[in-house]
Amino acid sequence: MSNLYEILNKIKEAPGIYLGRPSVSDLFMFLMGYEFARSEMDVDLDEEEELFYDSFQPWLQQRLRVLSVSRWAKLIMLSCHDEKAGFDKFFFLLDEFRQQARQQVA
Repeated sequence: MSNLYEILNKIKEAPGIYLGRPSVSDLFMFLMGYEFARSEMDVDLDEEEELFYDSFQPWLQQRLRVLSVSRWAKLIMLSCHDEKAGFDKFFFLLDEFRQQARQQVA
């Protein structure tokens, strides 16, 4: 089974195949479904996946200086004019999140 980041790379390259269109809101729902399916199948998330699901939202709130209970897709859309721009911004922010996480581990 592919891990979360392998799937995200596939989605980034061909969003229409996985989501129907490049949409940060649809991506959010896909990722929630992915996490749920893994849970239902008793497949544990790996350490990096756990970090994403546990820490991306709080990291994003701090990064954007927004205190909100809104899901991360809505936070991203606060500064984007459409779902495609939000989709692109998610991957930009995800790269930044992963770089910072790697630096903290090193």
